[in-house]
Amino acid sequence: MAVPVSQMWTVASYVLKQRMAGRRRYPLVLMLEPLFRCNLACAGCGKIQYPAHVLKMHLSPEECFRAVEECGAPMVSIPGGEPLLHPEIRQIVEGLVARKKYIYLCTNALLLREKIDLFTPSKYLTFSVHVDGEKEHHDFSVCKEGGFDQAIEGVREAVRRGFRVTTNTTLFDGADPNSVRSFFDQMMELGVEGMMLSPGYSYDKAPDQQHFLGRARTRRLFRAILSNRKPEWRFNMSPLFLEFLMGKRHYTCTPWGMPTFNLFGWQKPCYLLQDGYADTFAELMEATEWEKYGTESGNPKCANCMVHSGYEASAVHDNFNSWRGFVDTAKATLFGRYADPEALEMLKEPVKPVHARAGLVQLQLAGASQGEKQEAEEVQA
Repeated sequence: MAVPVSQMWTVASYVLKQRMAGRRRYPLVLMLEPLFRCNLACAGCGKIQYPAHVLKMHLSPEECFRAVEECGAPMVSIPGGEPLLHPEIRQIVEGLVARKKYIYLCTNALLLREKIDLFTPSKYLTFSVHVDGEKEHHDFSVCKEGGFDQAIEGVREAVRRGFRVTTNTTLFDGADPNSVRSFFDQMMELGVEGMMLSPGYSYDKAPDQQHFLGRARTRRLFRAILSNRKPEWRFNMSPLFLEFLMGKRHYTCTPWGMPTFNLFGWQKPCYLLQDGYADTFAELMEATEWEKYGTESGNPKCANCMVHSGYEASAVHDNFNSWRGFVDTAKATLFGRYADPEALEMLKEPVKPVHARAGLVQLQLAGASQGEKQEAEEVQA
């Protein structure tokens, strides 16, 4: 089982209490960003594109604890930046464990072996290691040769010492479904507890804007990857959210389900969009014009978003909203192999990233050779 029973019970009890209290909007996971500084410069990330003086700043443990208590969510994700660069990360984690919060410390694992003695294994602490696929793809994604090997060494050491470890994978345009499925096999062999997946979100500040997926391509990619599933694959996510990625379900965004607190305060409206800040969690919930966000809103910034920070909370809400949602979750958990002959045929198709298509079409329009024109036509097909 990818998630301990104690954690599932804590989350289930919390959600049911919110439902019984009649709360329509409530947080499920606090995205706590104690710093933006990182030891990588990934082309698809917009979080490190701040001025140098901001990258030198970090939240104090006391500021982190106040945010956690103010929010009240049962789970806390600690992204960044790279949290292991925080000079007081040990104190932050120890304080959250003492408060019995389930923590996902998100790390690229470059420093994990060096810093692991700062931490003690606990059911409340999980290292969520950023690994974007097999070696070549991961190193390209994080713009660092050897990054994959270092991350895997960190995973092995954490698993060996008895820590809970999950992987966190972001998929962009051009991802090879066969390679991703092979990557799943590798992670299971390493002994990780479970895997998390998400399509990339097109940060405005990200240096590379060509590789972000549209919704139709997201559904096709995840259908190819997650259909005909191997029984040994374990995912640390709502099975209904995975069905959403595969195009089997429709959900509206619930950005309040995973609110973000960072150096500037409570970020409106979510972890990925930056439309101002609130001073308190109550102000964030009450003053944010939530109807202006999500695919149904018509907001162009939300048009292609299908990421977990907006939609997994929607799937969890669906699980507890009705008996149908509960039964669907149970069925997906117990019998979710998703036999799909058409998806098997997709695995045989050559990978045709949309940025390559655009480039070939430009060649064609610019007076390319007959052979180049033919190639462009084949890629468009």
